[in-house]
Amino acid sequence: MSRRKSPSPEELVEKLLSGDRRAAARLITIIEDQSDQANDMMKMIFPHTGRSMIIGLTGSGGSGKSTLIDHLIGRFRAMDKKVGVVAVDPSSPFSGGALLGDRIRFQSHAIDDGVFIRSMASRGYLGGLARGTTDVVRVMEAMGNDVIIIETLGAGQDEIDIIHLAQTCILILTPGMGDDIQAMKAGIMEIADIIALNKADLDKANLCLSSLETSIHYGMDKKKGWLPRVVPTIAFASKSTDIRGVDELVQAIMDHQAYLHETRKIDEVRNKRIEQELGLVFKDEVEKVVFAGIKGTGKKRQYIESIRAGKSDPYSVVKEVLSTFLRV
Repeated sequence: MSRRKSPSPEELVEKLLSGDRRAAARLITIIEDQSDQANDMMKMIFPHTGRSMIIGLTGSGGSGKSTLIDHLIGRFRAMDKKVGVVAVDPSSPFSGGALLGDRIRFQSHAIDDGVFIRSMASRGYLGGLARGTTDVVRVMEAMGNDVIIIETLGAGQDEIDIIHLAQTCILILTPGMGDDIQAMKAGIMEIADIIALNKADLDKANLCLSSLETSIHYGMDKKKGWLPRVVPTIAFASKSTDIRGVDELVQAIMDHQAYLHETRKIDEVRNKRIEQELGLVFKDEVEKVVFAGIKGTGKKRQYIESIRAGKSDPYSVVKEVLSTFLRV
């Protein structure tokens, strides 16, 4: 019995553009595995991207990001919008794979053909985003998703990278945990277009809400045009009738999107995204050239031993390597 032939890169991309979920999953795996085919596939995919609404959610662990996303998916599906979700999870220190599973957290949407969810391992990258997240978002755009939601790690101060990728950034805070003070100290509030004060039924919620609104009023430049909105939400409750603030959160998202397009600020957002992508691609390609050049030469071990012995330092080694392989 003959083996079934694997689809060519061109066939995979063609299937992706028609909305094929298996093709999307296969392409994302190729990207995550850093296959030699990945760059060529992304070249074919890129012209079919750039039309989706990209929303980023960030916040500390336990703030309820996943529960809020579950509600947002439902609201956008009710608008007849196709939704893609990228959930960046902590990496297993052994396998490098994601420790948390998307279908556990978004169970109610797992069988909806209008929803495509993918968990990604952070693989140790700071900034709360996996290296491949930018390419995975492009794949989801080309697939035809109207809305793409990115959920970051919940690692606190290291989540700033999301501002380079998302058009609308939502910071999730909870009362009584010091999240509001920590966010102000870390400067994370500066990336937020919308702040969702989740678990707003807890004690001190009103005090936290007042503190956030005061900080925005006195701390943000009103001349920039858009002041972050604070939306109290209750994403989890024993009764569905006790869920609060989700519709208001969706409205705030749509208002911010309208602001971006009416003022043409959306062009600045897209330019930042492309600048970030260029930097990431340059970095990866330089690493490939360098590591291909020293592979099998024993140079890497020599450099490490030289630094450990105090005969050299990382900066001198990098300069030497770059001058050897890149002629800089």
